[in-house]
Amino acid sequence: MSKTALLFAGQGAQTVGMGRDLASAFPEARALFERADVTLGYGLSGICFEGPEAELTRTENAQPGIYLVGWVALQLLKQRVPGLAFEATAGLSLGEFTALAAAGSLEFEDGLKLVRLRGRFMQEACDTTQGGMAAVIGLDEAATREVCIATGVTLANLNCPGQIVISGPADRIPAAVEAAKAKGAKKAIPLTVGGAYHSPLMAVAQSRLAAELATVSLRDTQVPVIANVTARPHGPSSSIAGLLVEQVTSSVHWEASMRYLIAQGFTRFIELGPGNALAGFMKRIDKSVQMLAVSDVASLEATVMALTAAI
Repeated sequence: MSKTALLFAGQGAQTVGMGRDLASAFPEARALFERADVTLGYGLSGICFEGPEAELTRTENAQPGIYLVGWVALQLLKQRVPGLAFEATAGLSLGEFTALAAAGSLEFEDGLKLVRLRGRFMQEACDTTQGGMAAVIGLDEAATREVCIATGVTLANLNCPGQIVISGPADRIPAAVEAAKAKGAKKAIPLTVGGAYHSPLMAVAQSRLAAELATVSLRDTQVPVIANVTARPHGPSSSIAGLLVEQVTSSVHWEASMRYLIAQGFTRFIELGPGNALAGFMKRIDKSVQMLAVSDVASLEATVMALTAAI
């Protein structure tokens, strides 16, 4: 029997127009976008559908926008495939909030408001620090850690074999890029980002996020939700908030998270929301698993067909 995990994207997956065709094709999707606008008190759906890109890219809009499109994709899939069963969820960075909502730990509206505030807190941390990030291609984790130690930066994302993102003070990123190349990296490329995500420079956002999480009711998850910080399932509800706060400055262990699920017998993964980055990572992690996606009407129909044939 195949075991299925739902996957939710993180920041960077946003693209102008995301969710628009789903809202046009399905009244229930349109209703969710309208509900989100009311919940937040501004037109997030319009920014998702029409941009402008600079507005969508703002962290305080990108994070709730990606969360919302992922949630809409899941609700449409559940409606179209009533027999849909999934045994775990996981999300990259902000996607962990969507994963928790999908697993029943977090109410949709609570998660939406939290990621909006999380994005704002992180944006303000970016504005008060001078941070940067770079992608390191073709260098293993141990060698990349040595680069980080030598140049004063940190590992931000361990996405898949051969792709690691480093983060830290902007003035140290050029030296880290050169050190990675000297170690044998195929490429080391500075990224166009607002700051040093998943590094100590985001610490100012942690206490503010912790205060907001304290106002939200978190329940035990109905299925395992893999935590970015540990690459293992979240424990009881009382420990979830702490890991979400820690995640702001900690490395995202995505490859280890996926390998954990695969070791537990998961053979089908469904990426929900904009983009296909998680599918790309999975190709580098394990090509043998089945990877499906829902980001628009066409991919929804393809996934419904694949799942219906399997049920």
